[in-house]
Amino acid sequence: MVLPETVKDSQSSSKSSSRPTTGPPLDLSFKCMLSSSDIADEAETHTQPNLVRSQNGKAICNAIRMNNNSLNDINGLDKTMADIVDNPDEIAWIDLSFNELNTIDKVLTLFKNVRVLYLHGNTIEKIQEVQKLSSLPHLRSLTLHGNPIETERGYRQYVLSVLPGLRTLDFSGVTKQDRSGALTWSAMNKKTRRRKNSTS
Repeated sequence: MVLPETVKDSQSSSKSSSRPTTGPPLDLSFKCMLSSSDIADEAETHTQPNLVRSQNGKAICNAIRMNNNSLNDINGLDKTMADIVDNPDEIAWIDLSFNELNTIDKVLTLFKNVRVLYLHGNTIEKIQEVQKLSSLPHLRSLTLHGNPIETERGYRQYVLSVLPGLRTLDFSGVTKQDRSGALTWSAMNKKTRRRKNSTS
């Protein structure tokens, strides 16, 4: 498994410290979880040989894998993470791919240090949901492919216009051409909206 740079950097720096600043990702994938309460229940009995824990039993990590479950409700995820992760404010990578999420829950915007967010393979239908992620200042890598919104006209341009700080989208690097296309797309749609407003 290839870890995000934030995780790898933290692991390398921890070698020179008596107490690791972070450890391997907390892996709660393939656990048949449906909601945030299931995540908390699973974490209580979770055994992971390489997982680093604090004295109070919480996971010392900044990456969480919850992919390949049946999650359809993550309301309260912030509280759940506070219960099971030693420093939830430092979570930098969240993998929620291959679940059953039909919206982008606002709870994800509470993780202000998230740099990598995987949401591919869900059931998100409204492309406007992406706007919620604009409040994540450090988000650099996002996946949304495999959701119904991927078939929307101008999908990539829209996402990049809403989230100009992205460096990769759907595992594909954001190019200068992508950024130029996003700016053009955004400008054209603003003009279209003005025309509609003026004729209404």
